[in-house]
Amino acid sequence: MKIAISGKGGVGKTTIMALLAELLKRAGKEVLIIDADSSPHMAQTIGITNPGGIVPIAEMKTLLVERSGKTEGSPFYNINPQVDDLLAQFMVEENGLRLMVLGSIETGDSGCACAENTVLRRMLTKMLLKPTQYVLLDMEAGVEHLGRGTIAGVDHLLTVVIPSQSSIRTALKVKKLANDVGIHSVHFVGNRIMEPDDLVFLESGLGEKTIAALPDSKAIRRAERQGQPIPSQLSAVEAEIQKILTALEGTT
Repeated sequence: MKIAISGKGGVGKTTIMALLAELLKRAGKEVLIIDADSSPHMAQTIGITNPGGIVPIAEMKTLLVERSGKTEGSPFYNINPQVDDLLAQFMVEENGLRLMVLGSIETGDSGCACAENTVLRRMLTKMLLKPTQYVLLDMEAGVEHLGRGTIAGVDHLLTVVIPSQSSIRTALKVKKLANDVGIHSVHFVGNRIMEPDDLVFLESGLGEKTIAALPDSKAIRRAERQGQPIPSQLSAVEAEIQKILTALEGTT
């Protein structure tokens, strides 16, 4: 299963994806997290020992151009490049979780055949092999990623929403654009819910129920400030994270 997560900046999407990864790992699943945020920090969130040593795929410009098969003077790229070895070459594994960082992709997906998107799209489509494997994509904040190849082919898109008008507006726009590009399994996840009225406000603005509503967690905030791995705090919100997984498995 391939799951992407989106939402307005600062709503907690990276935290929720890290917690979902931990829940899946504890259930015996093989989990690969892809940090596709232009300002990546998933490595720190899940407790990778040396995050500075991870080389983002998008920074390997020469390799990407070579794999795309572009020749001098030709405007065309190979649409089916060899990428199998890239999965192992740029993947790090620690604490039972695998991580790959895509880095910043500056070109859009508006019909132009660029080396970066050609190789990255091919790589992502080859990742799901067995039912026990999960690929979790932590997308950049906002809606721009919906026009890029990195989100193509996901099974589900989670959109994280906090109790604010701006967050609700962004979430609704994400859902519309996702539907426009053929992603119809879009689910809202409430976060930082402090009281029942917060959830009522959210669901009224969204026009539908959220599949989970995570409370505002002091334990998670404390762990983040102290630089502790966020997955260590799964117990604080485990019931709601399980609701996310149950909802997704029930719509597959």
